[in-house]
Amino acid sequence: MATKLRNDALPPFSFLIEKKRDGEEFSGAEIKGIVDALLDGTLPPHQQAGLLMAIYFRGLSVAETAKLAEELMLSGEVLELSDLAMPKVASYTTGGVGDKVPLVLPAIAASCGVVLPSMVGQDEDFIIGTLDKLEAIPGFRADCDLKEFSRLLRSHGLAYARKNAAIAPVDAKLYAMRREIGTIPCLPLIVASILARRSAEGAESFVVDVKWGNGSFIKDLEQAKTLGRTIARSCDAFRRRSVVLVTDVNQPLGDSVGTALEVGEAVHFLKTEEGEEDFKQLVLRMGMEVVRMAGVAGSTLSAKQMVQRSLSSGAAFEKFKEIVAAQGGDTSYLDDTDKLPKARFVRKLPAPKRGYIHTISAGMIARGVRLLAERPDGTLDPSVGVSKVMKVGVQIKQGEPLMMIHYNDERNLEAGLEYLRSAYRLAPKRPSIGELIVERIA
Repeated sequence: MATKLRNDALPPFSFLIEKKRDGEEFSGAEIKGIVDALLDGTLPPHQQAGLLMAIYFRGLSVAETAKLAEELMLSGEVLELSDLAMPKVASYTTGGVGDKVPLVLPAIAASCGVVLPSMVGQDEDFIIGTLDKLEAIPGFRADCDLKEFSRLLRSHGLAYARKNAAIAPVDAKLYAMRREIGTIPCLPLIVASILARRSAEGAESFVVDVKWGNGSFIKDLEQAKTLGRTIARSCDAFRRRSVVLVTDVNQPLGDSVGTALEVGEAVHFLKTEEGEEDFKQLVLRMGMEVVRMAGVAGSTLSAKQMVQRSLSSGAAFEKFKEIVAAQGGDTSYLDDTDKLPKARFVRKLPAPKRGYIHTISAGMIARGVRLLAERPDGTLDPSVGVSKVMKVGVQIKQGEPLMMIHYNDERNLEAGLEYLRSAYRLAPKRPSIGELIVERIA
């Protein structure tokens, strides 16, 4: 039975809210009491909101964040994978438009002898989620219990699974309240959530991609860097090794945005190593960081060679097919991606004038795609999306396509087109193009 907060040893909830409001630090016992109270339902919603708002404005120290992560982890089931000899590394992304790295990285890692024990939660998705994309493959099943998740990790070295309610249940309660009161961007709560969930899923170390820009919920570069440093310091306090990359998502990653289109792009890359340079660069870098963190490669060069070999030999693609089959998916759609769902209509989005593509709002593109893809019942049409997305710095003539739009339903076409048109800004001079990987924090 969880210990209740209202006892002789701990002060009432209102005192703890006032304590954090005034910038003071919680003790370990107070953090444990708060989590226990959330677990057994004795912390009422209005005081949960008050506490979260106080944390949002006053923050948590590294020690508080690490302790909160520990208590959130212990609030539910913790997978025991110590009998699994392969190294276990968590890969986490804050989510960005067009990000197919979570589709291909687990297969690359597993083909290199590294387990990525991770369940995907809604906070890791930006508009269109990784599991939405995989479910475009007929038969693919992302829901599994912890026993099956553990079996998949032991048998295949990876699994693409939806977050299980038994993993860090108090974190799920906090996330729901954060959504209600507008505190999703609270950095220490993001970090505690990452550490708690991935550790409960069996991870021993962390490789994290913190995305910033208009295609992420983190719009400010300095905030992204602060989050990265907070993750690294909190991992140290939590006795976990980590590497954090801060990456730019001020335009969609890769060539496409949409469910089946992104699966097709990811599979094409696994088969041929061909794709947009930004996507290829990030896959290679994240893969290198994972295998080095796991200790299966001893240097940057050997890590790069190992990742490239997993792709060129076809091992990563075969591993991807293997897990898709294990989770009920029809792998003939991977062998022949032309079988993936196709939209009835394809039209270009013409450039309104001649010039260089100066900026792109990835967020607007994602919202336009979502508007075109969303069915009346709230589900997404897997065939809908955009492809051949022109990138920042490209010179384009009036009338040439900025992208190709794939759609079935004209009901929301004009509204979707308005988002897509508004996403681009053209200018007569070539813009400066920033680095994809802004900073590495270890």
